[in-house]
Amino acid sequence: MKLYPTNLEEKIDFDKIKELIKEECTSTLGADFVKKVSFSRDRVLLTKLLAQTDEFRKILVSGELFPSSNFINIYPYLDKAKIAGTFLFEDEFHEIRLGLKTLEGCVAFFHRFQEEYPQLHQLLGMVEEDIPLEKSIGRVLDDKGKVKNNASQELNLIRTQLAYEESRIRKVLEQIYRSVKAQGFTPEDASVTIRAGRMVIPVLAEYKKRIKGFIHDESATGQTVYLEPAEVLDINNEIKDLEYMERREVQKILTKLTDELRGYIPALRRAFYFLGMVDFIRAKAKFALKINAVNPEMARVREMSWLKARHPLLEMALRQQRKAIVPVSLSLDPNHRLLVISGPNAGGKSVTLKTVALVQYMYQCGLLVPMEPNSSCAVFDQFFIDIGDEQNIENDLSTYSSHLMNMKHFTLHANKKTLFFIDEFGTGTEPQFGGAIAEAILTALNKSGAYGIVTTHYGNLKQLASKSQGMVNGAMRYDVDELEPLYELEIGKPGSSFAFEIAGKIGIDQEIILHAKAQVGETRVKYDKLLLKVESEKNKYESLLSEIERKDRLLNQRLQEYNSLKTTLDEQRKAILNEAKAQANVLLEEANKKIEHTIRSIKETQADKLATQRARKELDAHKTTIKPEKQQSAPPKTIRVVEGEINPGDQVRVKDNGALAEVLEIKGKQVSILIGDLKSNVKLSRLEKISNTSLKKEKKAIARRISYDTQSKMANFSPNLDIRGKRGEEVLPLIQNFIDEGYMLGMNELKIIHGKGDGILRGLTRNFISKMPSVAGFSDEHADRGGSGITLVQLKS
Repeated sequence: MKLYPTNLEEKIDFDKIKELIKEECTSTLGADFVKKVSFSRDRVLLTKLLAQTDEFRKILVSGELFPSSNFINIYPYLDKAKIAGTFLFEDEFHEIRLGLKTLEGCVAFFHRFQEEYPQLHQLLGMVEEDIPLEKSIGRVLDDKGKVKNNASQELNLIRTQLAYEESRIRKVLEQIYRSVKAQGFTPEDASVTIRAGRMVIPVLAEYKKRIKGFIHDESATGQTVYLEPAEVLDINNEIKDLEYMERREVQKILTKLTDELRGYIPALRRAFYFLGMVDFIRAKAKFALKINAVNPEMARVREMSWLKARHPLLEMALRQQRKAIVPVSLSLDPNHRLLVISGPNAGGKSVTLKTVALVQYMYQCGLLVPMEPNSSCAVFDQFFIDIGDEQNIENDLSTYSSHLMNMKHFTLHANKKTLFFIDEFGTGTEPQFGGAIAEAILTALNKSGAYGIVTTHYGNLKQLASKSQGMVNGAMRYDVDELEPLYELEIGKPGSSFAFEIAGKIGIDQEIILHAKAQVGETRVKYDKLLLKVESEKNKYESLLSEIERKDRLLNQRLQEYNSLKTTLDEQRKAILNEAKAQANVLLEEANKKIEHTIRSIKETQADKLATQRARKELDAHKTTIKPEKQQSAPPKTIRVVEGEINPGDQVRVKDNGALAEVLEIKGKQVSILIGDLKSNVKLSRLEKISNTSLKKEKKAIARRISYDTQSKMANFSPNLDIRGKRGEEVLPLIQNFIDEGYMLGMNELKIIHGKGDGILRGLTRNFISKMPSVAGFSDEHADRGGSGITLVQLKS
């Protein structure tokens, strides 16, 4: 038996998963497939099932139009039609026609997107695409599912004659009705109507004998009768005959159409089996989106590496309460096959075990599973569980006896391809003996090579796991300061039950607790104290590590701001120098031209004294125009240099670059200084002593300038970048600057709008940002807000 026990699906709540998938189906066609969902050990089949569901999940995310209605179960109609001489009704043919239109839409979609969804396209192999039945039905039925007048020549003649007779009888009846109404024989606000399929007039009961005719009905109060006047009796009879003729002709047409359908019954069964499968796969994909499930890698060897797996039912329940679930991460491989989880009551041991059991079972039923995409899953041939109270009154088995029966099955049938789960191993009998038996059974299961997860409070099982090859301890983490569970699984060490600590918290008398500790024994108490100390220190160091990581992120952010500011200043300095050089060249050229002109004038006037004086004045005047005005005295600098010998602890400035520093140590002519967090050695002659007061003012001024720069960038920064219509070589520098600036400003999420189109810009964008160290991840925008036409970029914090 590859599954044990027989009610395994109910015990791990997989039956509830199937009900949720069933609710996502649009017809009984898909719902019938949900009933057939079962555990599989066939890796090829599972790969195909998972790929199909994952492809359909991508269809739903993309927003592509896919047929979403009329997945109709026509099997009852086919069973009826296969009997010779029978015929289908108009509404039954109408539903078959709607289903065929849906089939046509699905086939066209998968042909159109053959490359994007290859696994779903392969399903078309079961569909016969040249079924002309939909056209045949269209020639007979109109869009409302009624037989057309021109479905046959005879039917057209019958309905034409019928329309004529109905018009004629209405005219006669209207004339008679106006006459009897003028005599006051009819109720107010009444009109000609139909009773028992014949046209009649309403007449007050006291006047019914005044008019010759046949009474077909009366009102609920008996005050009105519905009478067929004698004058229209023959016309009504003619109409009735025509209606019978019409019915026979319609039946004849439908019988002929049913005979045509009968030849396509096998092809129709395959086609609608395909529709049912599509409806089922879509339901699985819709459920996967609800629980944020993925298709993890299928490991070639039996190795489970799960990152942040979640119990889907628990997560949905917590989501309604606006609470977050604590995910489970674990790893099982040939060297660590058996995980023994320990920890306090209500600490999450059983929930963790059931999470792994349910998610693994879902995976081996071909369902996408809720965990991180970079996880990997294994495939097992056998799946055993021992969860909950199995007391059996009929067989007179106690809870412990039923557990032993389960263990008997486990030990007899477990092998290297088995995955088993045992909750609260060994409980139900006297602890000393229950622990010993549990240890022996766990040793036997370890020898079998099976994989498994066990939860327990027994110390001997924790010790067994710590010293046995193939086994590993796991602990449910606990806040030892608040004495509250954290619901986090930590692999590699056993957990304490924290029984004495919990007893003390709820107010048990200290004398009672001391007595209990004495009964347990000093060694056991010291062991639990050690576990308690390890947990406390782990919590403390994790808190410190988190703070260090936060400061490191802040330091990196400030470093980026500094580098950006330095780059900007260097560029501005370079631009100013280039501009000054250009202006100097222009002035020099103008001066040389003026001098040459003056010399030429003096020569031409043969050094005439007046002319020479006039030329010299013009040259002096030009010299005045190009000579820069004397600079006003520069405003006093913030930093003030002070006299005196430089000693360790003094604040100094490096003369050649203006850097501010603190003196750490002086060795001869070499000085060790601290510039920010950077230590450096410089010559004493390069330093000048500065005032501490002026240094503080300068630091504040620098801080204001940096703050202003950051705030200005934040005010002008948009978290949306639109690259639609741009070429590939244009967008890469735009994206680079956009991501870098957003990260420097501390943004959490950015949007890149590239449109859908052929997906070239989207692929280029995502391939580029996937290699950027500041990007934590990316995804499609919600389908209602742009879907795959917009990439949401999550930045690292």
